[in-house]
Amino acid sequence: MRTCVEVVCAIILPPVGVIIRYGCAVEFWIALLLTLFGYIPGIIYALYVILRETS
Repeated sequence: MRTCVEVVCAIILPPVGVIIRYGCAVEFWIALLLTLFGYIPGIIYALYVILRETS
């Protein structure tokens, strides 16, 4: 259930999905930077970071 919430947050606002899982770690800052440069790269990175541990 937690992963579903993280994925939905990652699609709506990518840094929020990452911060739920990792806190204010380097993954969050990368997601924030990619989201500022382009919404789609931020989503792709956030989904990758969230789903790489669950599979």
